[in-house]
Amino acid sequence: MTIRYETYGTLSENGDNAILVEHALTGDAHLAGYHTPEDKKPGWWEAMVGPGKAFDTNRYFIVCSNIIGGCSGSTGPRSINPDTGRRYNMDFPVITIADMVRAQKRLTDHLGIRKWLCVAGGSMGGMLALQWAISYPDSVNSIIAIATTSRVSPQSIAFNWVGREAIMGDPTWMNGNYEQQPMRGLAIARMLAHITYLSDESMRKKFGRHLQDSTDYSFEFDKDFQVESYLEYQGTRFVERFDADSYLYITRALDYFDISDTAHGDLSQTFANIHMPFMVISFSSDWLFPAYQSQELVKALLKCGIDTTYCNIESSYGHDAFLLETETLGSLITSFLTNRYVEVKA
Repeated sequence: MTIRYETYGTLSENGDNAILVEHALTGDAHLAGYHTPEDKKPGWWEAMVGPGKAFDTNRYFIVCSNIIGGCSGSTGPRSINPDTGRRYNMDFPVITIADMVRAQKRLTDHLGIRKWLCVAGGSMGGMLALQWAISYPDSVNSIIAIATTSRVSPQSIAFNWVGREAIMGDPTWMNGNYEQQPMRGLAIARMLAHITYLSDESMRKKFGRHLQDSTDYSFEFDKDFQVESYLEYQGTRFVERFDADSYLYITRALDYFDISDTAHGDLSQTFANIHMPFMVISFSSDWLFPAYQSQELVKALLKCGIDTTYCNIESSYGHDAFLLETETLGSLITSFLTNRYVEVKA
């Protein structure tokens, strides 16, 4: 098994300043900065990671790893199966969020980190952080769960299902044994998912009903509206950087995520033997993982007497707010991490 990861900052002599940052569904290990001068964009959380930022690399040692099942360096369905010499494709085993965390635990041991100061993430990254608390409570000092949920809702499962159907319905998918991407199916899956990352207000402000290239409707079925062109652009760019089979496997892992499973649906019982501090953050316009799902998590944590900080940030950005509301989010995270660091040092 291969795990691709990047590190930022320096691990302290006694290893008490390490933070694991988890990426979202289509993210990767490239958290901040540029790999080469030719890079058009920095890492996906550039505004939050670096000297003097929320995840302060002058103080903390930051690690971000690409999940297994992904397509950005870690072992996934398009990796070579050593037993056959061919790509795994659909012979790759169906994986769960817990499997991803087990793989990261091996990375933790490889890096010689006895205990993370914090595991933090947004969206799927928040699920991974919660799973760390459940699977390895003695290996984590604190958790930051942002724009996430303790169990994926039927609505989210439905969106994932339609996205996978679009991919598997593309004739070039070939039961996962494609040589070139099933471009149309993957692009449609991305367009559908991207709608869930925005909000009605953000789409209205950004696009309204503005036309793309004309002053009147075409009365045809090509792109009339700016929002249609925007979604097509998002789908096209996504196909250039992500893999269709990985999308199938990761979205299925999301569907299966429910940390209350082992407690017969009793979420508070899930945290009965956990004592680390939590910070839970939601966003007012997030309809993919609405605030009430974070509040259910907070209630369960408080019922167990766990030190829990919660904030529902007012934002019009929808689910994507965890990538965009960096000023407010950064202030909250800075304070939380500083308190945890002081406690560990005391």
